[in-house]
Amino acid sequence: MTNIASVLLLLLLAITFLQSGYDKIKDWKGNLEWLKSHFAGTFLAKQVPLALFTILVLEIISGVFCVAGVLKLFIDNDSTIGFYGALLSCITLLLLLFGQRIAKDYDGARTIVIYFVPAVFAVHLLG
Repeated sequence: MTNIASVLLLLLLAITFLQSGYDKIKDWKGNLEWLKSHFAGTFLAKQVPLALFTILVLEIISGVFCVAGVLKLFIDNDSTIGFYGALLSCITLLLLLFGQRIAKDYDGARTIVIYFVPAVFAVHLLG
């Protein structure tokens, strides 16, 4: 299989975002309360519910596109959907990184960069 690295990267992103989205749906209230305290004192404090919903939607769409991208690679060796899944994953991660930096959670921001590197590599491989 010539696309094995692309498939593995897309699966990494799909698992990451679909699990995260599921967690947000399953424990919406807990996530919302934690994020309200996390962003207290920042200009994002009043935007937390909308921001959480936006990130949830982006994570689910990113994860679905990555799964569809894997299937499309297997079915007809087409990387287009996977490319858009990886690209949307990068955008989602940049938004998460922005939030962590605003909250001055530098350890959290560092963790997001760990996911960002393979996401950018996926964009490169699939583009």
